[in-house]
Amino acid sequence: MRRGIGRRGRPGLVGTVARTAVVAGTATAVSGAMYGHQQKKQAVQMQEMAADQAAFDSQAQLQDMQAQMNAMQAQQMQAAVAPAAAPAGNDMMAQLQQLTQMKDAGALTDVEFQAAKAKLLGI
Repeated sequence: MRRGIGRRGRPGLVGTVARTAVVAGTATAVSGAMYGHQQKKQAVQMQEMAADQAAFDSQAQLQDMQAQMNAMQAQQMQAAVAPAAAPAGNDMMAQLQQLTQMKDAGALTDVEFQAAKAKLLGI
């Protein structure tokens, strides 16, 4: 008679305990491997999200800097136009045309154009 097997071909108590231990050990190993795989996958996703956020932040900073540069250039254009318009004998029509040209060229926004026109007309 073989050890661990009962009289009718069924495993005995020792065989059943051994089989249960093997099954439990295998299940533990598989679940541990799956948990480790999930942890690695989550870590990669977190890194990708952090990289995306950094790229988004950099893009926003670049846009802010571009807006600041555009505003500074508009101010410089206004400062350069104001002294140049004075020697023209304060010809209001010529100054209005010049403001319109600057607006059409994109050097002035609608708001800046309206403010300069109101200042010129004394409104």
